[in-house]
Amino acid sequence: MEHRHITVRGARTNNLATLDVDVPRNRLVVFAGVSGSGKSSLVFDTIAAEAGHQLNETFPPFARNRLPKWTRPDVEHIGGLSPVIVIDQRRLGGNARSTVGTVTDAWTYLRLLFSRVGTPQVGESNRFSFNDPAGMCPTCSGLGEVVAAAVDRFLDLDRSLAQGAIRLPGFGDGGYWYAQYADIGTFDPHTPLREWSPQERAALLYGGEAAAKLGRKPPKAYEGVVERFERIYLHTSDHLSDRKQEVIRRFTRSEVCPECHGDRLNEAARTATLLGHTIGELSRLEVSELAGLVRAVTAAQVAPVVDALTARLDAITTIGLGYLTLSRPTTTLSGGESQRIKMVKHLGSSLIEMTYLVDEPTVGLHPADVEATVRLLERLRDRGNSILVVEHDPAVMARADQIVEIGPGAGADGGRLVFQGGFAELRRADTPTGRALRRRRPVRRRPRAGAGRLTIADATRNNLRGVTVAVPTGVLTVLTGVAGSGKSSLAAELVAQHAATVIDQSPVSTNRRSTPITYTGIAPAIRRLFAARNGVPAALFSANSAGACPDCRGLGVIHTDLAFLDGQEVVCGTCQGRRFTPEVLRHTVDGLSIADVDALTVDQAVARLSDRQIARALRHLADVGLGYLRLGQSLSTLSGGECQRLKIARELRETAQPTAYVLDEPTTGLHLSDVDTLLALLDGLVDRGHTVVVIEHNLDVIRRADWLIDLGPGPGRHGGTVLYQGPVADYTDRDTPTCAALTGHVRSEDRRHARVGAAH
Repeated sequence: MEHRHITVRGARTNNLATLDVDVPRNRLVVFAGVSGSGKSSLVFDTIAAEAGHQLNETFPPFARNRLPKWTRPDVEHIGGLSPVIVIDQRRLGGNARSTVGTVTDAWTYLRLLFSRVGTPQVGESNRFSFNDPAGMCPTCSGLGEVVAAAVDRFLDLDRSLAQGAIRLPGFGDGGYWYAQYADIGTFDPHTPLREWSPQERAALLYGGEAAAKLGRKPPKAYEGVVERFERIYLHTSDHLSDRKQEVIRRFTRSEVCPECHGDRLNEAARTATLLGHTIGELSRLEVSELAGLVRAVTAAQVAPVVDALTARLDAITTIGLGYLTLSRPTTTLSGGESQRIKMVKHLGSSLIEMTYLVDEPTVGLHPADVEATVRLLERLRDRGNSILVVEHDPAVMARADQIVEIGPGAGADGGRLVFQGGFAELRRADTPTGRALRRRRPVRRRPRAGAGRLTIADATRNNLRGVTVAVPTGVLTVLTGVAGSGKSSLAAELVAQHAATVIDQSPVSTNRRSTPITYTGIAPAIRRLFAARNGVPAALFSANSAGACPDCRGLGVIHTDLAFLDGQEVVCGTCQGRRFTPEVLRHTVDGLSIADVDALTVDQAVARLSDRQIARALRHLADVGLGYLRLGQSLSTLSGGECQRLKIARELRETAQPTAYVLDEPTTGLHLSDVDTLLALLDGLVDRGHTVVVIEHNLDVIRRADWLIDLGPGPGRHGGTVLYQGPVADYTDRDTPTCAALTGHVRSEDRRHARVGAAH
């Protein structure tokens, strides 16, 4: 029997409300809905999880133990599945050896070219691999950098040895090594180091020849401070304790390798050339430039290699990453860049009938770059694959074969199928997405006047070309430009030059015990409230203390490691997931036990908990659109956008003094209707006297800004200049990607509303 749909019946994962849906196969399907509605629960936690689990079951136990673990979803039935490939926004990360070249296999093809037609002939392709002893630089072991002692941080010259002039642990008075410097008769332990001669300070630090030149020679086995530090902390193969790692972070810095100068390769590999360039020089060219250069290699014996390499480089350029270099470490890529790099790996695949699950592929993309990403998704579909995309961008919805909207609300108010059909139907539908598509957000015609300005002077970070701009204070400023144009670099300069506060999307906690209750600081108030009403100690109402269930230790679940099988996490049979002992749960406030309070959403808690301090702290979470979070929900489950909004809520609660805030794409993960909540939030910060600077591509946010700074015109070496700075409404008739997107968006909005008005 041929399956033309992925059939889901009775899905109850997370907040899914026994959901039934048929998703067409071999189509581009977009899943929409407000933040927290259940889109990801359906696509990733249900469809992907079940497909991944069933595929893993086909492997023997030995292999299964080394494959990613999938937790089986709570669902009655899923049919029509095929192997899944998840392309999410998690940064590629990797170790210090992972680069754009290695992760896309472009480096493999490039070193193969050098091994075959490079001059002089060096040998096999592993001779050009910095991950192989045959090719790596012996000094830096192929890393391109060395860890060097930050000697300038070692000494406090205004102190004597007895006063702790040597800042390293163990060298102060009473420390393990103190006597080997203060008691050897060579140095005066009571004179500040600033009063020592340069020769004495050199002898203290470096020993060796510097010590030998002193009239008062140290003992024969004397080690300088730097020698001892490097031997103990840098030249050891032992497992480094957390304490040692912290010392290394404080007293070392990374420097370009003095031998290979960052090329990572040994001398033989560094001297071979192709088309007059070494492999290191080619790795530092932008991908778009490298692709044109490689085509000049015409040797017939390597034609297949040239074809494969140029195809891979062209694919990277097609998805808007032509400004990257093959030597770029993957650890420096953004989430959006990482996601598009993952897509490149699948373009050359001959596999069909796969299911690609893509999480917000337009994150980090300028409106001008969205078209290329949509074409990429369509190419994958046209090869016979099913493409399921979680996305909020109307431009992607408009190109989808079908749109599935989950909602209508978030959390307990979501998890249901509210729409399934085409884009034209969705724009007429009475759903959150349909209503948001019809809503018009005007340009701010009367921008607020700045109270002053923060000048970023002569910025040359990354690709910035000596940029000097003035950021007005007390208003909302948006930094725009295509990906790689220099927006983040300019924001980093603002932070460096004016100590601005960054509110990013990094996790707020990796501890599963951290919840909205603990993050907002209301946990003590809740415990005191329960204690006062019931006349018992407050510690009883802490899941980390006296009141915790003894079997699960207050976690509510018990995890069992089953080796090659999925680890089993089951609800604690003793407390039934409520985390507290029965004695504690018998104590109530307004009819609620402490576990009942954990189960409340933020919105419910604001309405039901009478304590003003508690309600005031929670109201800030509701104000940033997180009213659907449960008070006992682990913060480790939040998305990047939710983490960012949580941090904004904390700033609203705690910061009184005027502050400059920098936000990086705060619309990430936001539904169209949630953008209005975000804009009101940013306006609230400005109204309190704060300065808000936002890196953003969302046209609705850009149009509501008071001031616009547009960078470009292109990415990488083609960007780094200021194309415009001023009010958004005045940015017209310029030949730039942002201006084209803004004016095109305004015209299309006007046409659409004219049609709607005529229809009524």
